[in-house]
Amino acid sequence: MKAFRSLAISLLTLMAWSAIASSQQPVTSKWTKLTNSPTFDADTALLLTDGTVMVHQYLSSAWWRLTPDIAGSYVNGTWTSLASMQSGYAPLYFASAVLADGRVVVEGGEYNGGSEDEINKGAIYDPTINAWTSITAPSGWTHIGDASSIVLPDGTFMLGNCGVANTICSPFQLQQALLDATSLTWTITGANKADQNSEEGWTLLPTGDVLTVDVWNGTESELYDPSTGSWTLAGSTVAKLPNTSCVEIGPAVLRPDGTVFATGGTSNTAIYNTSTGAWAAGPTFPAGLGIDDGPAAILPDGNVLVDAAPISPCYAKGSKFYEFNGTSLIAEAGPANASKDPSYVGRMLVLPTGQVLFTDGTKTVEVYATTGTYQTAWRPNITSVASTLTAGSTGNVIQGTQFNGLSQGAAYGDDAQMATNYPLVRIVNKATKHVFYARTHDHSTMGVATGSIVVSTSFDVPAAAETGPSIVVVVANGIASKGKLVTLN
Repeated sequence: MKAFRSLAISLLTLMAWSAIASSQQPVTSKWTKLTNSPTFDADTALLLTDGTVMVHQYLSSAWWRLTPDIAGSYVNGTWTSLASMQSGYAPLYFASAVLADGRVVVEGGEYNGGSEDEINKGAIYDPTINAWTSITAPSGWTHIGDASSIVLPDGTFMLGNCGVANTICSPFQLQQALLDATSLTWTITGANKADQNSEEGWTLLPTGDVLTVDVWNGTESELYDPSTGSWTLAGSTVAKLPNTSCVEIGPAVLRPDGTVFATGGTSNTAIYNTSTGAWAAGPTFPAGLGIDDGPAAILPDGNVLVDAAPISPCYAKGSKFYEFNGTSLIAEAGPANASKDPSYVGRMLVLPTGQVLFTDGTKTVEVYATTGTYQTAWRPNITSVASTLTAGSTGNVIQGTQFNGLSQGAAYGDDAQMATNYPLVRIVNKATKHVFYARTHDHSTMGVATGSIVVSTSFDVPAAAETGPSIVVVVANGIASKGKLVTLN
């Protein structure tokens, strides 16, 4: 159980961090603070399908929007307030997702308004009208808490009960539920789950299955098959990942090569090969570091950015940042608050620019940029779009391949989810170079690594978009397609 970031950490922890810092000095910083810092403490961030970023205000019902400037810069973006969730719902450590229709789902919360009660409230946000609608919990679920969630390839939102047998979360600790986004009703799923949901994270695979590393079942892992609604064992991770002292684990991220990089609440990591279904031990974090809950994100070059911290005692301060390149952990500079942060306060979001937005529950928000780049084969590819578009028009259709990227983008676990595996449409005016995002919705799939399958999405051209010759691209997880020349009327 994590507490609030304001609680003090022992002198022992600070001494441990000093030793780590002196032995692991990164060379250069890749971090940039936002020009306009938020006036609120920024928590979980979600990428809306119109290219803006929706950010939760820490331990509150309030949400804010970060809008990139006319050049497409999020560093120089501006903040505006959004509608708040229903009265009495002010969660911390909750489930969240952007749906295929562009709406946003928020469910549960380990804390609510400052008290730990594993709340079972939920809500859905419609950005077209800036309004929230409350969602009733699945039948019998008196608590949801810091639950796992994921959007399946067919666009269905799946939520895990908070778990932990013989607690307030019983007796539904092995259940998951599927949301009907139209009626806002639930269907129970998840037969044969080997252990309880609590603290586990979910990773979407190219097959459409969902991978989880068990926290309560030794070194075992499991796969959920959406076609059968059931779980099967997926083999030992070889290296032990769960921290059994504080019962935590780190994020797991699918990489473009088809492997999943899974981190632990221990210093161990493991690598899952989606082609063979086999696990192998990965590199070990140095100096007693690990991830007792914390964020990770895929970078355009396929590396995984991770936020690690001392794991003894649990939730210790002193975050250190690494890139995993498929073989090794490469030490990188940290953001401004790294030395004061435990890993669990961090959140990462992959931006359409290929940068990573980082929040830590404070007013300091930064962006991480890498010099690495993607392989050509990883790019979305547009096969069909109208050569003439009209400003203010809705329901335009664009088709192509790999519109959803090769990964969900960012990961954390049961405390936060901020996947970006859906297409954004970016329009750049050729004369002014000004950037406009068209709101996308009704994507034909929410899968990942869809290969040569032709997929599509609908998009609405902003009324404010400048007319004349323009370049249209599709962006997924910060990687843009080649541009298509269109005329905007």
